[in-house]
Amino acid sequence: MTASNPLAIDIENISFRYPGSSAMLFSKLNLKVAKGERLGLFGPNGAGKTTLISLMTGLLAVDEGHIKLLGREGGRHHNGTAHATFGFVPQDLSFYQELSPVENLRFFGVWSGLNKQTIRKRTDELLNILGLEEVKDKQVKKFSGGMKRRVNLAIGVIHQPEILFLDEPTVGVDVLTRHAIINYLLELNKSGTTLIYTSHQLSEAEGLCTQVALIDGGKIIAQDNLSALLKEYKQDSLENLFLNLTGDERQLNI
Repeated sequence: MTASNPLAIDIENISFRYPGSSAMLFSKLNLKVAKGERLGLFGPNGAGKTTLISLMTGLLAVDEGHIKLLGREGGRHHNGTAHATFGFVPQDLSFYQELSPVENLRFFGVWSGLNKQTIRKRTDELLNILGLEEVKDKQVKKFSGGMKRRVNLAIGVIHQPEILFLDEPTVGVDVLTRHAIINYLLELNKSGTTLIYTSHQLSEAEGLCTQVALIDGGKIIAQDNLSALLKEYKQDSLENLFLNLTGDERQLNI
């Protein structure tokens, strides 16, 4: 891998345990994701999907090992350059409920280091693309769950990140909103954005992800494109692959 074309994500031998816990959640975990991929990260409840995203985005710090984003050291103490390369759409809604979509995007645009002209341009684009124009000046607290998810997504991409982390981005939304979000994510990916996505909506994931990584027991137990994994393990769907490799049907929430 040359310096001019680095991996999007390069995780090397990371270990992590939560303070006060005697058990390691991750031990020598490795994960590599090429630029431009749409990676789905899946595993049983408690396997560490959200924690791994939190480590990659710097919300948590690894105990050992290294995380690189586009060749730059990431993790808890990443520099400003590394921070500017990624966006994060968390499962929990992360914006100011008392503000409107326009006001939220203005605030987070400034926080991301964008100038006023760029913020105005990006806000107009995102309001249009995500169907928020008619409610752009209304308080977000009055929105439906689906509309709030659209605002959450807009905030995560206002600075046009090269890598976008998505933790359950369509949880609790209606069919139309799910369709709008997935279509926008596919368009982002076409423009070069690498997607790191986790969800319990495995049927949705089959259409979105070009790569699948299954995590269990603190390890990546399988990673490849979905068709190759289905062929290797003689399965006919991502859900059956999941059940076959993790071995516990009770832990699959779909």
